[in-house]
Amino acid sequence: MPLNVLHFKHEGRAQWGVARAGRITPIPGDFATTRAFLEANAIETLSALSGATVAEAEVELLSPVTRNQQFLCQGANYRQHMIESGMNPDAKTYNMIFTKAQSCIAPADTDVVRPSRVRFLDYEIELGLVLKRDVTAPVTVTEADLSAFVAGAVIVNDYSARDVQIPQTQFYKGKSFRTFGPVGPYLCLLAPADFARLGDLRLSLTVNGRVRQADSVANLVYGPAETLTELSGVQDLHVGDLLSTGTPAGCALNVPSPARQRIAALLPEAVKWAMFMKIQAGRDAYLRAGDTVESRIATVDGAIDLGVQRNRIVDQKT
Repeated sequence: MPLNVLHFKHEGRAQWGVARAGRITPIPGDFATTRAFLEANAIETLSALSGATVAEAEVELLSPVTRNQQFLCQGANYRQHMIESGMNPDAKTYNMIFTKAQSCIAPADTDVVRPSRVRFLDYEIELGLVLKRDVTAPVTVTEADLSAFVAGAVIVNDYSARDVQIPQTQFYKGKSFRTFGPVGPYLCLLAPADFARLGDLRLSLTVNGRVRQADSVANLVYGPAETLTELSGVQDLHVGDLLSTGTPAGCALNVPSPARQRIAALLPEAVKWAMFMKIQAGRDAYLRAGDTVESRIATVDGAIDLGVQRNRIVDQKT
């Protein structure tokens, strides 16, 4: 059975604990990083953990993925999101990979700071997978052995400054401002039998109580096994690293169709991007100070429940 773990601070000390029914059973030991925690603890032993508890409401949340870990991301990995991003899903035959700065990793309840230079702040709920083992050479990962490579799952919100990301073609810069990567609240450790239910996970994101995104992990275009296989042929991966698997449709971003993009490509750069900015300025879905974004990922029956991520949007203080 899955087991939810919290990384938290209580009475001035950073700790890890097993979360059950709103209370936390602290895990003995000090683990400064996600890697150290996973290498020292197994789901089998943690499931039997008992002892004194503390209420979740009494602790300060920390990210269950620490800032020393790699933050890898998949882009345009749901068909309808490709379309709203101005891509032709029948022509895009590659797995889009990018990274976010580790310094953007933040707790699940963090205030997301919109930099003063950013006009078009967007949201992207995503299923994040936390790695279980080092991979330093090409490997073939299958659905059957995915549990040997993945320790568990988390909620990720890939906040994005679209007026930086798109006109500058700067995914890294547009998505890496501090606070733009809240993770958690829970790291849901998965037993081998639980992996068969990843496709049953439902993603839901609301802004001020109104649903903006809703989809199922079953609709991923490039699944975790396929993606880890490809990444292993490119780079080293390490215990505790985070792979964020892409967001469904429903973002604030609106990009012209591929046909209109071909026409726009004939225009001078300044004219083309002025048109883009005008189109986005007409969208009222972009985030503003005071907005509250809530993200949930769970199976319908609640057997796997990654909790609720809640972020308030604030403007950068000048």
